[in-house]
Amino acid sequence: MTDELIEELIVNLMTILSAGFIAGFVCRKLGVSLLIGYLIVGTIIGHGGLSLVTQESREIEYLARAGALLLLFAIGIEFSLEEFVRLSRFFFVGGATQMVLTAIPVAAMASIYLDWRAATVIGLAVALSSTVLVFKALAELGLTHSPHGKRAIGILLFQDVALVPLILVIPLLTGGGANAEGGSVLWLAVNSVAFVMAIVVLHAIVRQYGVSMLGALKSRELVVLFALSLLGGACWGAAKLGLPPAIGAFAAGLILSGNILSAQIDALVLPFRETFAAVFFVSLGTLLDPSVFLAEPLLLFGGLVVILAVKAAAAGLALKLTGLNWRSSLGMSLGLAQLGEFSFVLFSEALGHGLIRAHNYNRLLFIALGSLLLTPPLLRYGLKWVTARADDEHQAPPTLRNQPGAKRGLVIGAGPVGREIAHKLHARGDAVCVIDLSPVNLYEFDQQQIRTVTGDAIDPRILKLASAELANLAVVCVPHDTSAREITRSFRAANSDAEIVVRCRFESSVHSIEKAGANIVVSEAAKAAEAIMHLLDSDTALRSTNSPATL
Repeated sequence: MTDELIEELIVNLMTILSAGFIAGFVCRKLGVSLLIGYLIVGTIIGHGGLSLVTQESREIEYLARAGALLLLFAIGIEFSLEEFVRLSRFFFVGGATQMVLTAIPVAAMASIYLDWRAATVIGLAVALSSTVLVFKALAELGLTHSPHGKRAIGILLFQDVALVPLILVIPLLTGGGANAEGGSVLWLAVNSVAFVMAIVVLHAIVRQYGVSMLGALKSRELVVLFALSLLGGACWGAAKLGLPPAIGAFAAGLILSGNILSAQIDALVLPFRETFAAVFFVSLGTLLDPSVFLAEPLLLFGGLVVILAVKAAAAGLALKLTGLNWRSSLGMSLGLAQLGEFSFVLFSEALGHGLIRAHNYNRLLFIALGSLLLTPPLLRYGLKWVTARADDEHQAPPTLRNQPGAKRGLVIGAGPVGREIAHKLHARGDAVCVIDLSPVNLYEFDQQQIRTVTGDAIDPRILKLASAELANLAVVCVPHDTSAREITRSFRAANSDAEIVVRCRFESSVHSIEKAGANIVVSEAAKAAEAIMHLLDSDTALRSTNSPATL
């Protein structure tokens, strides 16, 4: 890479990051989804706007792909392998239904104006939706673990896996050696099965041996290095087997899912993931050229509306087949009506093989980016239709359900005091869940089958994972009084009836923590002073000949 290209890369990257920061700041102030801001600001700084970012080199594209890999890695961590296997029949039925019911009508409409081969590619590309965008939008709303959220992500993951054979379809349509391509398909199928088996084996190994080994080392740095090494190795392995690296990124997340390290790994890579996400979506925005729309506004707007309608209808039926009711299915379907990041891959492949012309490519690009821009508001609107009890799977974990004569306790902070309280609650038969920032502190509870959640209890999503709304007792034992106050406030917002007991360090913090919603606040400073005065006032202390040593 020459010095000029390096300088161009740095300038483009800093421009995109600065634009992403400005867009994020404005969107937070306005209460608008960050994704809309990223795409709009990308359009403004791209070649169709101010031309602040050039597209002559592909380095920014590579950085954007790195962002997509980290996001898919996070999706894998959120979506455990056990849950994926348990609900896989829903995913296959829903994913296949959505793709078929989208690809056939879109290809039929495109064949009116284009060659059947081009129409086939367009139908297949339009059938794909954006895993990255939908997952990020659901994460912003705290809905990735909801019944409709899990089913939507499952359908999207089916599409991501389907990308592999779809890429092979394009050379077949150009007539490039049917026999050779048939051998390639067979070899790819064998590699895919081997890759899936490797995921299952590595997941078991990490869960059985890797977690305890890393927990014993008590080093966050090594946890990060292990996670990134696994991510890189999985992407490399997928590429070597002829699979997209994105599949490897998702597989790495699945391997690390479902154990006490999962939440910490996700939290540690979060800053990098968000940075690359900004690069990814702002870069997509730079591709949009408003002049394409101005030249054919009716055609492009009509095409956008038709595709959104077809995809929403197909997704609604697919979600219904996975077990959601009609109202929830139709509401969630609006969030799956966009074209995906992998649609761009198929469009580019078709353009490179001469199946579509550059003018049609630009039309498709506008429709795809337009659908991405409309996804956040459509998703928010559609979620208003989703019923509170979408199905019977979204239930509280069994450890916090009603048990005769037992309390449902939540211990926040697994330090010395929190550990002792949790063990005593568990010993007397109460259902206990322990929350802590570090999975290392939670390892002993996991070994004793005591439920744990890794994360910051200030975050309502973490409290929801811990079933805070079902607890009737919460004990907060964190080292900082400010954190204790904010945790108390968050917990009280999630549960208005439970008794909250908080340990704090300083007497001056008692009033603010009580005001935040605590029932009982125990100050270490006050209790220490009380204990010392009790000792000084006792006859034993007064008769002591070595008072300083005794104290």
